[in-house]
Amino acid sequence: MTSWRIVRIVAGFFVLLSLALGYPGSPFFVSEYWLAFTAFVGINLLQSGLTRWCLMESILRRLGIQAGA
Repeated sequence: MTSWRIVRIVAGFFVLLSLALGYPGSPFFVSEYWLAFTAFVGINLLQSGLTRWCLMESILRRLGIQAGA
């Protein structure tokens, strides 16, 4: 699995998890402040799309994960 694919899987998981924890209608609701984490992930995805640089992808490459195509 390539680094870009791992980044997108983790980002998608974080968005779904933070929505489950932050949406008041969810059975897993903890606090609405979890929605700030959803916004943080979205901002990072937008930033990486505009700048073509992602910190998590850089870390994964240093760990030896193959870069995405």
